[in-house]
Amino acid sequence: MNYFLGLDLGGTTVKGGLLDQDGHIIAKSEIPTGAGRPCGQVAADIAEQGKKLIDGAGVPADCVRAAGICSPGTINTEKGEVVFSGNLGWHCAPISGELEKCLGIPVFLGNDANVAALGEARYGSGRNYRDSILITLGTGVGGGIIMGGRIFEGGRSAGAEIGHMAIVCGGEPCTCGRRGCFEAYASATALIGQARAAMSAPGGADSLMWKLCGGDPDAVCGKTVTDAVTAGDKTAEQVWDRYLDYLAEGTANLINIFRPEAVLYGGGVSKAGSLLLDRLVPKFEGLIFGGNDYAHVDFGIAALGNDAGICGAAAMAMDHTGVL
Repeated sequence: MNYFLGLDLGGTTVKGGLLDQDGHIIAKSEIPTGAGRPCGQVAADIAEQGKKLIDGAGVPADCVRAAGICSPGTINTEKGEVVFSGNLGWHCAPISGELEKCLGIPVFLGNDANVAALGEARYGSGRNYRDSILITLGTGVGGGIIMGGRIFEGGRSAGAEIGHMAIVCGGEPCTCGRRGCFEAYASATALIGQARAAMSAPGGADSLMWKLCGGDPDAVCGKTVTDAVTAGDKTAEQVWDRYLDYLAEGTANLINIFRPEAVLYGGGVSKAGSLLLDRLVPKFEGLIFGGNDYAHVDFGIAALGNDAGICGAAAMAMDHTGVL
């Protein structure tokens, strides 16, 4: 049996997992990242984490073939280099090479959103599809595109930034500096902003959302909206319906360009489950080019949660070493 390390490097924590060649998680752990430190120091901690996972699982070290690691930011996958990551404070950081020195095995690097999409495609809700898109609805809108079972990452690994296509020309400002981005309308952050605006608008004072957030607009979250919708609150219904309009618009753009077999939703907002899918899917009528009969697209909720990164990173390492 071959084994692979899957490492998910974030701005706050590093999630690590040891997986067998069939994608089963044998062991996993989490350590603080200590962001802001030089790449070599962080790599040393991650390598120690990996070694502890291997030792703790009782797996012979020579059975661990390779490691995959995913990171936020702009990634040069060929060099194994984090070109830029604001979350980590890195510029041109050779994380793969540093880890290879410590671990003594090949290490492969990918963008965190792309790698999570691969994990979901290989072991999660996308496992029955060759072509799928993962859209994560959290602080921003992220995700990845899987075509033919492989990550589509564009030129120099810098593409597939799905949250940063404009869906409203000249619209709301986005953190990227552009206006009208998908992220500015369909992220959890955007949903919260839309809810607060509706609560403060004429007619919003009686909304159940005020009670659910304890009268504090700063306490509003995505669940505030969905709980109020479930209870039949009219203001929340309007907010949710408009939010889903934006989500459908951006999703339809991706479908019309890539025509995947499935679109999967992850991130905090996806926890709404059927409340999201049952109301979202009918909105694609008239948005999907040619309709959804001939080249049918399925819609679903991502299944792996916080394990998507480690599973995808291990799968990436398997792909590079020829173990599927």
